[in-house]
Amino acid sequence: MPSLDLRRPHLDRLPPGLRRPGHDPAQVRPGIVHLGPGAFHRAHMARYTHEVMARDPGALGWGILGAGLLPGDRLVRDSLLPQDWLYTLVERDGAQESAAVIGSLAGIIDASGSSEALLARIDDPAIRIVSLTVSPAGYCLNLATRELDPAHGLIRADLAAPGAPRSAIGVIVEALRRRRAAGLGPFTALSCDNIQDNGAVLRRAVLALAALRDDGLAAWIEAEGAFPNTMVDRITPATRPDHLAHLERAYGLRDRWPVFAESFTQWVIEDRFAAGRPAWEEAGAQFVPDVAPYEMMKLRLLNGSHLAIAAIGRMLGHVFVHDAMADPRLRGYMAALMEREIAPALPPVPGIDIAAYQRTLVARFANPAIGDTVERINQAAPINLLLMPIEARLAMGGGVELLALALAAWIRRLRGVDEGGAPIEPGPDVTPELRDAARMAGSDPLPVLRIASLFGRLAEEEALVAPLRRWLASLDRAGTSATLDRAAAEHGFGGG
Repeated sequence: MPSLDLRRPHLDRLPPGLRRPGHDPAQVRPGIVHLGPGAFHRAHMARYTHEVMARDPGALGWGILGAGLLPGDRLVRDSLLPQDWLYTLVERDGAQESAAVIGSLAGIIDASGSSEALLARIDDPAIRIVSLTVSPAGYCLNLATRELDPAHGLIRADLAAPGAPRSAIGVIVEALRRRRAAGLGPFTALSCDNIQDNGAVLRRAVLALAALRDDGLAAWIEAEGAFPNTMVDRITPATRPDHLAHLERAYGLRDRWPVFAESFTQWVIEDRFAAGRPAWEEAGAQFVPDVAPYEMMKLRLLNGSHLAIAAIGRMLGHVFVHDAMADPRLRGYMAALMEREIAPALPPVPGIDIAAYQRTLVARFANPAIGDTVERINQAAPINLLLMPIEARLAMGGGVELLALALAAWIRRLRGVDEGGAPIEPGPDVTPELRDAARMAGSDPLPVLRIASLFGRLAEEEALVAPLRRWLASLDRAGTSATLDRAAAEHGFGGG
């Protein structure tokens, strides 16, 4: 039987095993503009919105209009346009998987060359939320202060041509300016990025850029705007060609750009919206007065551990996260890292058993059905995900031996080659200055740590510098595998 192309007219002919939308996607109308319609957004926020639409016909006015600010985002638009903006979400847990066609998108705009069409759509009063997943780099921050960097190239361009913004922050500021000029109220700016206090960070960046343009605009945004903090959690690898092949082979469906993700999903949101919101709680989202404890737990335990495993795993030659977790030394290292150094510096999290959460993370990382690569994490995750738990641990006077090992592996990666001489691509924080410092430093971490724009005053923390120097020397002289053996012997881990 020939495969079926994914399109609205074909929804009533979907092959067995595929869940069709519980609403008519043709009736979806934009109420949200989302900057950065990549795999995570389509596995997470778009999925929650889709589920709400199936429960409530009134939610069809909360359709999502995606907007790509980068040339690479065109692939998503070009893939989904012939599919009437439909795509398949495959959720995997071990040997089990489920597949559903998601119908919450109302379109995708290519704003990589010009933001005018995007701004015109946000002018519509029906757009009540502008959300974003643009990665921490998309906020144009000074990484040490976590404030807007006025010297950032995109910010300089936005100040030079404020009516034609190129950055996500510039788009939000200009869109809010146009709202104010039209006598309209503001939309809610909703960050879904892995940044601690993401709503507060976004708010400060928007206010800073607005103030550089017009103090009155900044005052209006400060008084009227809404920037809720959120915590998002779902491991979602980048779409690969084998995903398309699996979907066609297993389900008889041709989808140009599906999304594959783990079954686990969590979304915690502060309920502070300027102009209403979908009832995402009906699809499992949790609304709380303060996201901070949940967010800190996730960013430090999940994301911090993820980057630690990815940095060391890459130097050991692992390709996939689950392969790294099959190494009993890395599995034991991750459990010890969380239990001994990260979790003790966390505040209590309402309704969460932290020890059970840690065990869940070990199982999630070991899930072979996800096929997440260590290099995706190394490329996408900012080093702040390791620096935050290091700073918290130092502030309480605790040791950072295990965190220092992860940071040492990260610094070793900066040299651009692995132990076999194969090239390593830089991550988002790797500037030429940073790479040059790592290459010149050898086993001395200070040339790297003295880059204050990234590491602040950590070069002055001997409790970090000493173990970091020791691990770097071991990586250089003995190699990653022997260094991990040494860490396991010294710190009493190895399996788990």
